[in-house]
Amino acid sequence: MAEDKQDQNTTRNHEGHNKGHHEDYKHSDHSQEHEHHEDHDQNNHGNHEHQGHEHGNHGGHEHHGHEGHDHGDMVADFKKRFYISLLLTVPILILSPMIQGFLGVDWRFPFDQWILFGLSTIVFFYGGWPFLTGGISELKQKNPGMMTLIGLAIFVAYGYSSLVVFGWSGKNFFWELATLIDIMLLGHWIEMRSIMGASNALEELVKLMPNEAHRVKKDGETEDVPVTELNTGDRVLVKPGEKIPVDGIITEGKSAIDESMLTGESMPVEKKVDEEVIGGAVNQEGSLTIEVKKTGDDTYLSQVITLVKEAQESKSKAQDLANRAAKWLFYIALTAGFGTLFIWLSLGYAFDVALERMVTVMVITCPHALGLAAPLVVAVSTSISAKKGLLIRNRTNFEGARNLNAVVFDKTGTLTKGEFGVTDIIPEGSHNEEEVLLWAASAEQNSEHPLAEGVLHKAQERELKLKEVSDFESMTGKGLKGTVEGKEVLVVSPGYVNERSFEYDKEEFTALSEKGKTVVFVLVNEELVGMIALADMVRDSAKDAVAKLKEMDIHPIMLTGDNQKVADWVAEQIGIEEVYAEVLPHNKSDQIKKIQQKGWKVAMTGDGVNDAPALATADLGIAIGSGTDVAMETADVVLVKSNPQDVVSVMDLSKKTYRKMIQNLWWAAGYNIVAIPLAAGALASIGLILSPAVGAVLMSLSTVIVAINAKLLKA
Repeated sequence: MAEDKQDQNTTRNHEGHNKGHHEDYKHSDHSQEHEHHEDHDQNNHGNHEHQGHEHGNHGGHEHHGHEGHDHGDMVADFKKRFYISLLLTVPILILSPMIQGFLGVDWRFPFDQWILFGLSTIVFFYGGWPFLTGGISELKQKNPGMMTLIGLAIFVAYGYSSLVVFGWSGKNFFWELATLIDIMLLGHWIEMRSIMGASNALEELVKLMPNEAHRVKKDGETEDVPVTELNTGDRVLVKPGEKIPVDGIITEGKSAIDESMLTGESMPVEKKVDEEVIGGAVNQEGSLTIEVKKTGDDTYLSQVITLVKEAQESKSKAQDLANRAAKWLFYIALTAGFGTLFIWLSLGYAFDVALERMVTVMVITCPHALGLAAPLVVAVSTSISAKKGLLIRNRTNFEGARNLNAVVFDKTGTLTKGEFGVTDIIPEGSHNEEEVLLWAASAEQNSEHPLAEGVLHKAQERELKLKEVSDFESMTGKGLKGTVEGKEVLVVSPGYVNERSFEYDKEEFTALSEKGKTVVFVLVNEELVGMIALADMVRDSAKDAVAKLKEMDIHPIMLTGDNQKVADWVAEQIGIEEVYAEVLPHNKSDQIKKIQQKGWKVAMTGDGVNDAPALATADLGIAIGSGTDVAMETADVVLVKSNPQDVVSVMDLSKKTYRKMIQNLWWAAGYNIVAIPLAAGALASIGLILSPAVGAVLMSLSTVIVAINAKLLKA
């Protein structure tokens, strides 16, 4: 059965400049694909919540406003809070008795502590607000992290210091509160600025659909209406170059439809009356009248949107490294703090003395260096990656790239250029290669067809001087013709040649076809002068990338919507053994899940809308920069140079970044390992207790070391 399907595909491959290697397969199965999604709750699809964004009705493609802050607004907000808090920190440091004592000066004056309290209150509530609310949010989710740790430290420091101002015996920690808030705001600002760009994949998908359609009225006239007003059974006119507004069936006309963005099929598909078309595909040649079959949430594109949404929601919310470290420090802070209080009380010390020790321990447990340990490495790593043409969008998944077991590649546009090039020229009789190419290129110079572009590019490579063409005519479904030097030149499909019983080398033709190549025939004054075979050209860097992955013991896999023979030919060129072809978008994400079920960490590399669900499902989604906005918005990393070798660079940089983060976290934690026992009074029996002033010196030293170490990260 599979063989039959392939045979059908091979035959169809050569009917005119038919780019659809397997249109029978691709389009007869749409109904099955939609059945596959019937179990989704389609009604909810109209109003998705996604990473803090609210999406409008996808069927109608209306854009609603974002909920809360846009990512750029949040970066600006942290920057503003940082600068205002930093400004207020200067007088707080000058007014703090502890800092004055450390400097050996006395700048005290009446009511100075009230001014200090007022300034610190502003910094606590204004600068510390993101951490307080973030900490509460983390606690509600029973998942304490960085925000909870910072929130605990500043809450304890502010609460205790306020008590001291109001008469409690002890020293205030307002200077510690202010500097901690400043450094944490700086860290978050650096981090967010480095990895700007929350995923807007769903909005990008919605943008693919036109907002208006030319509806055909009963009298044959057309009217422009919003796509939302179309109903099943309506007829719409789609002009050449326009996007098809909805899923439907052609009732009039024939044309080549470019579905590569949606299905991954490398060649435009010739479509005629009674064949299905997909909303979002581009009509390339003739005008079409289409009867609307599916609208809104039932359309193919809406199904892809649902898949992307589900994949993004089901992705594990793994915390990044710094958050995991902060979680442990939060528990250590609570345990050490209350442990210190009870031990000092049990040893007979006054409550105010024991409380001061407890507060010192809790404040010291949140090291300033921790707030910069990860963000500084991220900033340096992001800068290095940008210079190398790697755009990191999701830090957590990027960190995990060091553990990958398999890299899955889409074919069209990823391993191949998505451009057709000439691979073989087979002259007939006394003619030579240059002659065949010159006639074909001269005739095709007015055509915008991708195959024509491939032929013209080959003629340029060989520096052929093209002859003038007149009476140029495109023969839809058959090829094209023109008059060159008074001779009629045709560049046509195998179907045209077979209909007219031309003799040609069928063995050679079959061999080329079985490699998935598209073959066109060149006729001059009804004489066959030769055949030209074209294929989607393999990227030069793809073979090297696959070889390097194998050296690293990482399994390369190809996953494509294109037909089996084309996929096998490309895989053979670049050395990939495991190939899955003729795969629809929902099957792509299913295939990723199957590989993950082996316990493997999987990266998916793709460039089209059809890759979006798989990119969202994979442990690491990598988009090729020359691909669609949707693929880039769904991916965790974007390869700006569209070079498959950069997949190896991503993994290498991930390993180095992770190693540097671990080093930094040890430097930050090292401060704690020394400071917490001393602050708790472990060596109080020999008169060694960590004073807050010495703690401040250690803290500063730790922060400086972390900053220098981050800068030492090299690509």
